[in-house]
Amino acid sequence: MPPEIIVAIWGLETNYGRGSGKFPIVRSLATLAYDCRRSRFFRNELIAALRIIDRGDMRASQMRGGWAGEIGQTQFLTSSYLRYAVDFDGNGRRDLIRSVPDVLASTANYLRAKGWRRGQGWDEGSRNYAVLREWNKASVYVRTIAAVARKLGGSRR
Repeated sequence: MPPEIIVAIWGLETNYGRGSGKFPIVRSLATLAYDCRRSRFFRNELIAALRIIDRGDMRASQMRGGWAGEIGQTQFLTSSYLRYAVDFDGNGRRDLIRSVPDVLASTANYLRAKGWRRGQGWDEGSRNYAVLREWNKASVYVRTIAAVARKLGGSRR
């Protein structure tokens, strides 16, 4: 995984972990699950948050993040946390709030699982660009990730 891509996501999402959010995730997701616009989506995210608590990764009081329930330094949805978070620092826990190794490795794991092709570029129209759209559907966001990664020294290839 190109480190420039991971660092670009990390910087754009939370200014390298400085702005991970302060909203109580369980409360946010419960509120959004009740809202009728996307109830099913957020109900599933609420259940995922409860599973994170149940398996012992975090207590509910530790789960603080974005207003829409995003968690950690690269703002994972709770369902993505369950699927892709890894314990890269070897302490026995997946910690996307305080452990930079877990954050960066989990972000790379997500992109790899979504089909990132090693050694290929990430320009618009490429397979890797499509993988970045899995991270965030907004075209302007994906173009920004690509541009920041290039400025960090990555190549278009």
